[in-house]
Amino acid sequence: MKTIDQINFSGKRAIVRVDFNVPIDQNNHITDDSRMRAAVPTIRKILDDGGSAILMSHLGRPKEGPEDRFSLRHLQKHLGKLLGLKVLFAGDCIGESAIQQAEGLKPGEVLLLENLRFYKEETKGDEAFASRLASLADVYVNDAFGTAHRAHASTTIIARFFPEAKYFGYIMTRELESIDKVLRDTRKPYAAVIGGAKVSTKIEIINNLLDKVDDLIIGGGMMFTFIKAQGGRIGNSMVEDDYLETAREILSSARAKGVKIHIPTDAVIADSFSNDAKFREAPATRIPEDWLGLDIGPESVKKFGEVIRQAKTILWNGPMGVFEMSHFATGTRAIALALAEATEKGAFTLVGGGDSVAAINQMELADKVSYVSTGGGALLEYMEGKILPGIQAIQED
Repeated sequence: MKTIDQINFSGKRAIVRVDFNVPIDQNNHITDDSRMRAAVPTIRKILDDGGSAILMSHLGRPKEGPEDRFSLRHLQKHLGKLLGLKVLFAGDCIGESAIQQAEGLKPGEVLLLENLRFYKEETKGDEAFASRLASLADVYVNDAFGTAHRAHASTTIIARFFPEAKYFGYIMTRELESIDKVLRDTRKPYAAVIGGAKVSTKIEIINNLLDKVDDLIIGGGMMFTFIKAQGGRIGNSMVEDDYLETAREILSSARAKGVKIHIPTDAVIADSFSNDAKFREAPATRIPEDWLGLDIGPESVKKFGEVIRQAKTILWNGPMGVFEMSHFATGTRAIALALAEATEKGAFTLVGGGDSVAAINQMELADKVSYVSTGGGALLEYMEGKILPGIQAIQED
């Protein structure tokens, strides 16, 4: 793996693709700076070596060119606080101001470029646009795992202009090393916990995992597709009728491969999709008409916890219920706590996917597991066995 530990940045300008796509409120205040904080070690390595850093990122989804609410200048001051220095800002990412400021950078200085997506050429993977970005620096560093599945100008195409000087930053390196521990370098028993709303979005990851795991725990809204596929009555619960046969095929494949699939036997059900609804426990296969399942029940919590605590490698992707509503967050919290216990006993635990990450952060347990992935769609595609263009671009000679 080509990492920044293999290069001394002394006297070099490094252009770094970071993921500063952070949430910002109506007053342009950052509400969660975790992605920015995660990038600090990579930036510091460049500066401590005696190099300078040019940072590029997208923010939000601007439709037609520049929009002030998506300007990276709103991040400039806070980034300076995180780095303990004054961060320079270029009001464009490829214009004359960016060129002049990049050329004038001194060792130890940081230049933040304006939002890449103010140009449609970024998402189109335009080579001329990538060339202009590349002209600003001597070295290219990709530290934005969350965008590695996109063949954009700044994540993939730009690497062509640095055939001998392209590297992964520390975030990318940790992500790839951690994911490899649940894909290739696994310790047994290996348990995967897959939740979320829909089977349709998890088919490929489940099929890929069936060749690797010993236990597969199914939760979240997708559990009802599996339950109905086996003849269970699920009331008004979420279901993908078009994927009932797919669910049966997954169950059959798991049996053939000796993988134990754990599907909830009980659920917390409600008479409407609301935290104020009437709710109670019920067998997951006998949910009354007009009621819907919104969380796994206590019997399933106990069983899933036992499976997790005896595992040596655990992947968690997707909540067990509607954890945003307090009455239906118990199952997801129980999984998070079981992962924390397993980690303390020496297991390797990886949490990935937007909702799982949001849940473990909300429950303040992120520091109790081995690794929390920064990539949502990128993680899923990598787990499905797909080649991510942002990774391939660095690894190619």
